[in-house]
Amino acid sequence: MYFRRIILGSAAIALSVPAIAQDANIDGRVGKLEKEMRAVQRQVFPNGAGKFIEPDIQSPTATSTTTSSTTATVDLTARVDALEAQLAALTGQVELQGNNMRGLEGRLKAIEAQLAARAASPVETIVPNATPAAAAPKSKSGGVPTKPVTNAKPNPARVAAVAAIERPASGDAFEDGYNYGFRLWEAKFYPESQAILEEIVAKFPKHKRASYARNLLGRAWLDDKKPATAVKVFYENYKADPRGDRAPDSLLFLGSALTDLGKTAEACEAFGELTKAYPDAATGRLADRLTSSKTRAKCK
Repeated sequence: MYFRRIILGSAAIALSVPAIAQDANIDGRVGKLEKEMRAVQRQVFPNGAGKFIEPDIQSPTATSTTTSSTTATVDLTARVDALEAQLAALTGQVELQGNNMRGLEGRLKAIEAQLAARAASPVETIVPNATPAAAAPKSKSGGVPTKPVTNAKPNPARVAAVAAIERPASGDAFEDGYNYGFRLWEAKFYPESQAILEEIVAKFPKHKRASYARNLLGRAWLDDKKPATAVKVFYENYKADPRGDRAPDSLLFLGSALTDLGKTAEACEAFGELTKAYPDAATGRLADRLTSSKTRAKCK
């Protein structure tokens, strides 16, 4: 009877332990308790052949505690499984995006090489009723100048118009430069805007709003009818800071610049990357522009 009380008391203590008190070593604790229970049984039932005798009376909380512990374990396992599945899916998306970026980068480099070769090739300029000397003025050494000869003078009206645009002076060098570049771009003074924005990007490449400045710089080149330069600026902004606020915008305008260059297949690829990498932007604030841009590039 004495040993029976020991068994019942031990079992009641074991089964009444709250589930929240169990830690990461619960398996070891349970194993130790089972060994102790078997040692008691060997004293009470020497010929019991290792049988485990269930107590006649169980603690009222035993069933609920066991159920609670089992439910908590099942819930935790399900949550871990869900996290592993999400991590696997995220890893796949990152790898796919990386492959897409590498493929797009390779095609853009090929386009850049083609444009560079085209720019380096001699272009014959036909001037009506012009003499050979007039068509190709020679330098003092007798050769053709490496840079075009120009007598262009600053336009006083343009200089005055640019000077009339107020330059912010808040004390924040980045914001002042960006806002001034924006005002110049908005007024369609694209070369002046490019100069300001390039300076800002060079000085503050890691600024939290550098994505805005690089994207606006690309737009200044694109609106200035320089799509080849715009392509490089837009792609660099997307590549340098894919989490930047204007990374999706740069993908959109990258596609527009490629369309202007006649590279519609690459443009559609850029639009597709925008849809995959930034679905919220693609279906939200950029939805209308994306639709019209894809239509212009004749994307399927």
